[in-house]
Amino acid sequence: MHPERNAAETERTLVLEAFADTIIPGEKRFPGDRSVAGAAPGGGAVAAGAVELIEHPAGGLAPALESMVVALNEHAAGYAAEHGVRLADDVPPFVALPFAHRAALVDLLTRPGHPEKDMWVGLALFSNMAYDSAAHLDTIDALAAGHPGLLAIGYAQPDSDQLWRFAPYSYGRQLAEPHPDTTSTGSPA
Repeated sequence: MHPERNAAETERTLVLEAFADTIIPGEKRFPGDRSVAGAAPGGGAVAAGAVELIEHPAGGLAPALESMVVALNEHAAGYAAEHGVRLADDVPPFVALPFAHRAALVDLLTRPGHPEKDMWVGLALFSNMAYDSAAHLDTIDALAAGHPGLLAIGYAQPDSDQLWRFAPYSYGRQLAEPHPDTTSTGSPA
């Protein structure tokens, strides 16, 4: 356990990491990693900072996270009992589920008609945002640090002055002439 975290904070982090890893899997961060299942090569949502984004006050989920973790663990324990999956008792139930069962449970929770669907889809969206856009980070800093999602989608590096310019045009050809009042920085006058 992290020395500055109490047991509830540690459990919350483990469960949120396991959920994010289920949405966008990645490789284990260290040999005994229990939250990240190692179901895919490279960095996934956890390496992209999903928990940091999920816990960020601006996202609006932070006040509900304790309840969400309790509910997710209850669903995991019920799922395990229903499917005959034996869970280790040294980690929270959702973390103890093997990856394929985590994925199956998340699939059930996010299906149309599930009464808690909106809550679980919201959590999944934050995991995706952390990976796809690094919404919680400065883009230049994220790229410099090797953000796995931005690199995987081929996000362009800025020029040496930290500005992005796309000389060859995104469609491979110029679609229109710039407005005559456009400034040298591309802003309308």
